[in-house]
Amino acid sequence: MVQEKDWIKDLVVYQIYPRSFCDSNGDGIGDLPGISQKLDYLEELGINALWLSPVYRSPNADNGYDISGYREIMAEFGTMEDWERLRDGCHERGIRLIMDLVVNHSSDEHPWFVESRASKENGKNEYYIWRDPVMGKEPNNWASVFGGSAWEYEPRRGQYYFHYFGKKQPDLNWACRQLREEIFQMMDWWVEKGVDGFRVDAISYLDKPRDFPNSPLPPQPDGFAYPQGLAGRPGTHAYIREMNRRVFAPRNVLTVGEVSAPTVEELGNYVKTGRQEFDMAIPFVPPMVEIDTWSPGKLKRDIWERYRALKEEGWWANFFSNHDKPRQVSLYGDSGEYWEASAKLLAMFLHGLPGTPFVYQGEEIGMTNLGLPAIEDYNDPDTQNRYRQLVLSGMEPEAALARAQLESRDNARTPMQWDGSPKAGFTAGIPWLQVNPNTERINVEAQRQDRYSVYHCYQRLIALRKKSRALSRGDLAFLETGSEELIAWTRRAGEETLLFCFNFSRQGRRFPENLLKKAGEVLLSSYDREGGYGGANFRPYEAVVFRGKAGL
Repeated sequence: MVQEKDWIKDLVVYQIYPRSFCDSNGDGIGDLPGISQKLDYLEELGINALWLSPVYRSPNADNGYDISGYREIMAEFGTMEDWERLRDGCHERGIRLIMDLVVNHSSDEHPWFVESRASKENGKNEYYIWRDPVMGKEPNNWASVFGGSAWEYEPRRGQYYFHYFGKKQPDLNWACRQLREEIFQMMDWWVEKGVDGFRVDAISYLDKPRDFPNSPLPPQPDGFAYPQGLAGRPGTHAYIREMNRRVFAPRNVLTVGEVSAPTVEELGNYVKTGRQEFDMAIPFVPPMVEIDTWSPGKLKRDIWERYRALKEEGWWANFFSNHDKPRQVSLYGDSGEYWEASAKLLAMFLHGLPGTPFVYQGEEIGMTNLGLPAIEDYNDPDTQNRYRQLVLSGMEPEAALARAQLESRDNARTPMQWDGSPKAGFTAGIPWLQVNPNTERINVEAQRQDRYSVYHCYQRLIALRKKSRALSRGDLAFLETGSEELIAWTRRAGEETLLFCFNFSRQGRRFPENLLKKAGEVLLSSYDREGGYGGANFRPYEAVVFRGKAGL
C-alpha cells in the first residue's frame, strides 16, 4: 500500500527535553525562549522537525509527563505567547513542530481529577478508574511502574484509583465517551494553533480489563506484580483508530506513538498503513532489558525483522536515544578511548537505515552518561524506584547504585553542553540537574569550529539524506561479513547505491575484500580526523559510507 504522507520520509526529527536544553532567564531551568534562541542552531544542523517534550502546566511529579492543564504552558517554561513565538520561529525556518502529548493519564492536580475524587456523584465521576476495596485492601496485586501498588486509596470516595505510573498520575478512563471527546477537542485545539504533529506517550495501555484480575507474574521485591497482557489490548487499538479518524487523518498531521510492542507483529499493529493508527512508532524497551540483551548481532537481526515486516505497508522511526534512555555512546559505543569514532559510527548506522531518523538533544555532539554520587542526587522517580527494588532484593547498596547509575533516565537529562564553561552555557543560574563535567571537552561551541567533530558528522549525514533518494527511500539489503561485529548493507534507489560498513567492536577487524571491491568514493568516515578509510583492516568502531560502484 502506498504511504499516504510521503513528506514524513524527508524529515529528520530533533527531540528537545525543554528543562535541559537552554535557560534564558537564569533560574536554572530550560525554557521556551531558550529554545527559540537556538533555532538557528537547529537549522544549521539541518533539522526540519522538532519534537518538544511536554511543556504543559504540570506539578512535575514526572517532569511534565503529569499534565494538570492540557491547554496551558508550564510557568517554568514561559507563556503561551512564548510558545507561539517558538511555533512561528520553527515555521519560518521550515521546521515542523511536534508536541509530546500524554493521554494515558493526567496529573492528580488536573481539574478533572480534583472533581472526580471529590465524590461518587459528579460530572467527572467516570473520567478515571475507580474500584472498591477488596477485603479492605487494593483491588488487585498490580504493581506501578514506579514502584509499590498501582492503586491509591481516596477516603472521600472510599475507593481506590488506578495509576499504572506514579500515584500522582491517575490513569484516564478511555471507556468514558465524554472523556474521549474532551481529549479529541483538546488535540484539535492544538492543531488549530499550528502544531504539525503529535508524539503520543505511553499509548499502549488505554484499554483496561473491567474485572482487573490478579497478575500471575512473579511479584517484585515489594510484593506487587506487573500486570500481564495490559499493553496492546484490542480496545486500545480501537481507541487509537478513533483518535486517527477524529483528529489525525482529517488534519494530515504527523503521528508517532510510544508503544510497548514485544514482537514485530505487535509493532505492525500500530503503524501498518491499512490499520490507520500511527505513521510511526517508538517501541519502549526498559533500559535494564536493553543493557542485558544488546549485541551487534541482535541489533542487526531486529532491524532486518522490522524492515521486512513494514517494507510494504508502514514506516520506521529510527532512534538510539531519547529522554528515557542512557546516552547512546555510553550504551552502545565507547565513552572512553574510542568516544569520537563510536559516536560517529552510531550516527552513520542510524542515519543509514530506512525510516525517519530521530536525534535526541546532545546526541549530535556525543554527550555521555553521568553517574551521580548518591541516589538522592537523582531526580528521576524511576531511578529511585529501581534502586529501592534492587536493595529490597538483597543487593548491596553500592552495587544497586552502580546499576541504577547505568540505567538512569537522568543520564539523558543532564543540561545541554553548549560551551566548555562549568555551567555548559546552559544557564547563568544553578542548573536544576548537575552538568556533566566533560562539557570542557564535549560541547557545541568547540565542535562547530572543528571540521572533524561529531557535530559535523551529523550535519553531513543529514545533508546527504536530503539529496540522496537511496538514503531517504531506498531498499535495504544486508551483506554477509562472516562476523556479528562487522555489519554491512546497501541502500539502493534507481541507479544510486550506497554501501555502509561498520566495525562494531573495540578491536580491529578485517572486512572481506570481495565486499569492498565494489566500494567507490568515500562519502563519510568515522576516522576522518585520521585521514579516513584506509583499507580492509577496520579500526575499532570504524564506519565508512561509500558511493557504490556499478554492479554492487
